[in-house]
Amino acid sequence: MCMMMQGVVFSLVHAVLLLVISFFVLLSARKSDSRNIKIFGYVIVALLWVAAALILGKGLMDRRFHTRRMCLAGEKMPHLMMPEQIQQSTREQTPAK
Repeated sequence: MCMMMQGVVFSLVHAVLLLVISFFVLLSARKSDSRNIKIFGYVIVALLWVAAALILGKGLMDRRFHTRRMCLAGEKMPHLMMPEQIQQSTREQTPAK
């Protein structure tokens, strides 16, 4: 699996976790009798939804802008390679004399 695709999956997991937490906050806020606690719960739920949307949007934008460049073009990622592999790839890229 391409590294960018893993980023999308990880952002999706984090967004779903925030939405699950917001569900339980919303559930407890609705069952509350105090008006102040209800307002506080709704504010927290709104913040969690915004955070989930931002995380999901970031993951999808990363996939959109970087997939073609890094995964489909077959570029080697030096930050993920061992030092021997980096030396070998630089030898392959230098023209023969």
